[in-house]
Amino acid sequence: MKIRPLNDRVLVLRVDGEEKTAGGIIIPDTAKEKPQEGKVVAVGPGKTDDAGKRVPLEVKKNDRVLFGKYSGTDIKIDGVEHLILREDDILGIIKK
Repeated sequence: MKIRPLNDRVLVLRVDGEEKTAGGIIIPDTAKEKPQEGKVVAVGPGKTDDAGKRVPLEVKKNDRVLFGKYSGTDIKIDGVEHLILREDDILGIIKK
């Protein structure tokens, strides 16, 4: 299935969180929180400003991003969990 987000929305694939703590304790699945980091899979064309011109998004496909814990909408595409969120919900781009 192919999906293209509309306007200023971004499709993100969550990146799995750490399985161990810094002290080496293994975290069980029931105690894990959803990761707040992901990889951008697709971006919309951008939102329109008051003059009707399209403003492109700052994030691009394959960027690694941080987002809020409760932001966006969870969806399943081909059995894989993704997240659709607005560009405003993205807290930052991770540079490596």
